[in-house]
Amino acid sequence: MTNTLRTPYDGVVIAAPVTIPYVRYSIESAQWWIGRALSTLVAQAGIKASDIDGLCVSSFTMGTDSGIGLTQHFGLCVRWLDTIPLGGASAIAGLRKAARAVQARDADIVACIAGDTNHVDSFRLTLENFSRFNQDAVYPYGAGGANASFALIARNYMRAFGVTREDVGRIAVAQRANALRNPHALMKTPMTMEQYLAARPISDPIHLFDCVMPCAGAEAFLVMRDETAASLGLTAARLLSTIERHNAFADDPMQVRGGWAMDVGELYAMAGVKPDDLDIVQTYDDYPVITMMQFEDLGFCNKGEGAEFVRQHDLTIDGDFPHNTSGGQLSAGQAGAAGAYLGLVEGLRQVLGTAGPTQVGNASVALASGFGMINYDRGLASGAAIFAGPSR
Repeated sequence: MTNTLRTPYDGVVIAAPVTIPYVRYSIESAQWWIGRALSTLVAQAGIKASDIDGLCVSSFTMGTDSGIGLTQHFGLCVRWLDTIPLGGASAIAGLRKAARAVQARDADIVACIAGDTNHVDSFRLTLENFSRFNQDAVYPYGAGGANASFALIARNYMRAFGVTREDVGRIAVAQRANALRNPHALMKTPMTMEQYLAARPISDPIHLFDCVMPCAGAEAFLVMRDETAASLGLTAARLLSTIERHNAFADDPMQVRGGWAMDVGELYAMAGVKPDDLDIVQTYDDYPVITMMQFEDLGFCNKGEGAEFVRQHDLTIDGDFPHNTSGGQLSAGQAGAAGAYLGLVEGLRQVLGTAGPTQVGNASVALASGFGMINYDRGLASGAAIFAGPSR
């Protein structure tokens, strides 16, 4: 473990995990989905909208809107505001910023929300406007979105470490089993390894069940100080540690590790726990190979040992390594930027004991990670957080 000189998150808690159930397509706007999450936060926490004095928003489909426009739209008056455009790393980044805001008393209650719609054409429009790099250097060569870029990463990683499709398939199959216990998951049918392996190719070695399903939905939570939660009678999780890193290992010719590997020692040292102390792990799973990469980079095994780790562990809710207990994006769906929040919100429910049919017994300490903003050969943003339920 490395020592850390960072200020701990003493007194910072996370409460009111909210999921607005996903639908495959929606005629509503992203703003509508975000508004539903906000109203559910208020109802679940037993507060008034005027009690929220901080707002953090992430979305791909708000058009020209940002958090500031939403304050008037939703009748909020806040003294702390952020709009975070980090894709799959948005939840961790939002949590970090909100935690420091309430710790410094720049705000008392911060609502962190991500939501997106999915019209028939919205996913194509999102890809077209994803980044200048993609427009200039990827799309002109016929790579129409993330699948081709992640195929390059996956092929290189699998070749470098002797990983087979069956190895990464174990992750997808386990998550489908978990999704069958999540009433809000879009994927409702069991999946065998044979079905996974027989799925049609998308961009070798990426096949159909390696890809997330775009959908509409929203996720949210509240960040506040522990005395605020106590005054409201809210059960909350304690934030133990976080890390965030962008454009890590830029000299690697092709991504085989993410920013987690640079700061993983600090993540555990700040929390005062070891990897074996975690009861729940929720990784960002835009593709199974990225989850395997995180098993290594987050300290559960050494680099190159991810496949063996997956072979030796049961990743289902009742297994010895409960992972992505909601089914993750691979089987619950990816509601745009809300995908960044999915694991964190599910992890909060787990340590608060409110996960219902996906609940892991005696879960008290959880890790959630984020990963986002793919260019050609790597995802640029990564982060992770460790948090604990009130009983620990």
